[in-house]
Amino acid sequence: MQYSRMVLACLVAACTSALAIALMSRVAASMGLVDRPNERKCHVGHIPLVGGLSAFFGVLVGVCVYSLYAEFARFAQVLLGTAGLMVLLGALDDRFELSVRTRLLVQTAAVLFMVATTGVYIHTLGHVFGHDFELGVLGIPLTVVAVIGLLNAFNMMDGIDGLAGSMALVSIGAIILFNGSYYSQSIVVLVLLMAALVPYLAANLGLIGRKIFLGDAGSMVIGYLLAWSLIRLSQDSPLHSQLSTIDVLWCVGLPVLDTLAVMVRRMREGKSPFKPDRGHIHHILLGAGLGPRTTLFALITAAITLALIGTLTGSLAPGSNLLAFAMVTLIYVTVVNRVWQHQQSRAAVSATISPSPAALVAEGSTAAINAARASATIVQLRPMLVAGAYRSGPANAESPHPAEAAAAVRGPHAASLNMRQIEPSARVPSAVEKR
Repeated sequence: MQYSRMVLACLVAACTSALAIALMSRVAASMGLVDRPNERKCHVGHIPLVGGLSAFFGVLVGVCVYSLYAEFARFAQVLLGTAGLMVLLGALDDRFELSVRTRLLVQTAAVLFMVATTGVYIHTLGHVFGHDFELGVLGIPLTVVAVIGLLNAFNMMDGIDGLAGSMALVSIGAIILFNGSYYSQSIVVLVLLMAALVPYLAANLGLIGRKIFLGDAGSMVIGYLLAWSLIRLSQDSPLHSQLSTIDVLWCVGLPVLDTLAVMVRRMREGKSPFKPDRGHIHHILLGAGLGPRTTLFALITAAITLALIGTLTGSLAPGSNLLAFAMVTLIYVTVVNRVWQHQQSRAAVSATISPSPAALVAEGSTAAINAARASATIVQLRPMLVAGAYRSGPANAESPHPAEAAAAVRGPHAASLNMRQIEPSARVPSAVEKR
């Protein structure tokens, strides 16, 4: 009976999400919920940011169907209510690009409201190295940091098609694996979220319909629901949950590791840890030459591998799984940041050796304008150079070498500019005429 109503609720959640995607995609532009390309976003066209909103609607309807057979406890009710606030915050951020301070204030208020109304927070780290680490009231600020951290970790992972949604599916699967059951109400909400994300992933990956993006509303609600479900399960009695506090880290391993690596690098560079850039793991793999789908597959495999490692270390002596995760974190942060620095150094050297002539023309320098004019002249004189019609001096003198003639035409400002460095689009004089 419990299994059948779970299946029914999941089907309803998936269908509701698919219907919401179809309807909201049509009005997304009028609502301003579209993603436009910029210096950090390389997609084509204006893409609707309705994936997260649709998934949350699916979860809500799925919960209503499931609650017809079993009433949800206060924790689940408050969780869904504050998750709705996160969805609203994310939608406003998608529309108006809210400041980091505004987002942090609202997120902190939501977490503190959850703690005050449900009494659930990280009050213990469990049995580690032969001791029970009780945190008491110190667990409240740790809970705020943990929830906001995971919430923004999934936001940062939303960089290529299907990544944030796939990481959510892997994390939910890992939670069920560690816990050994999906009958807890916290896990029920996550399973409904998994079902509601399937239509989004299909549309986002171009399998069906028009392409859509998750949006900040989606990445925030995914991280928020996962964070609170993990806290509830890890702080519950061992009679009701088998998930330890350290197991939580393995369930969301890759988003956590990537966030730590990025924030460490940004702080070492003297930048704000919240300032966006293209230094995440998916950007690094793309920079290494992997395609988007290959990168997605590689990261899904890495996330699954981390969860499996966690299951193996969990059977060792208490504290060993924590040491294992700390070791993996150290290796990951070191390797990824070194690869990033190597890519940046290589890109800087490449830009210095072979600057783009089109970019030089855009800068409006005199040398660049002379180079563009010279290149256009060379193109016009090339047939004459080849035929030997361009001569200097007496009629019986030998024709100069084409390269020498080209250098003479280009003049001193462009003598060092190789013709093959000039793109065809930069060889037409229209770019100079516009200036």
